[in-house]
Amino acid sequence: MIVFGIDPGYAIVGWGAVRFRANTYQALGYGAIETQAHTDFNERLETIYDELTAILQRCRPDAVSIEKLYFQTNKTTAIKVAQARGVTLLAAQKLRIPVFEYTPLQVKTAVTGYGKAKKPQVMEMTRRLLHLDEVPKPDDTADALAIAICHAQAAGSDLRRLLNQRTI
Repeated sequence: MIVFGIDPGYAIVGWGAVRFRANTYQALGYGAIETQAHTDFNERLETIYDELTAILQRCRPDAVSIEKLYFQTNKTTAIKVAQARGVTLLAAQKLRIPVFEYTPLQVKTAVTGYGKAKKPQVMEMTRRLLHLDEVPKPDDTADALAIAICHAQAAGSDLRRLLNQRTI
């Protein structure tokens, strides 16, 4: 199974493609889509959509996993991230790739076994699970890989298989 993880944003969209087979993970590719701060916001959204669509077409994942939005403050940032997240969801939908959403707590638990793990712990475990020499940069890329790992674990679980059987 190939899972494509996305850490949504409008300045940086982290992405990572992970193959999960026989309880092992392999990073197939990862990176970030970056947009320039002084560019028109609609152009930034177009860049995210176009680049993500091209990457998804190359990777041909079985599923896209994305982090659910959570903001405590700054509504302006939240709205912009939500709009960027919308174009990422549209890219997956147009390519008919199923999308699965996970909370930060679910991602931390899947990757480290502890829902209150700190960011450096999640990043280091992501590196170890994928047998990488170093933690991918920027952080958004490592986060996207962690989100992909989370879905790979959930998709392989008895609970997920049971839920999928019920929807058929």
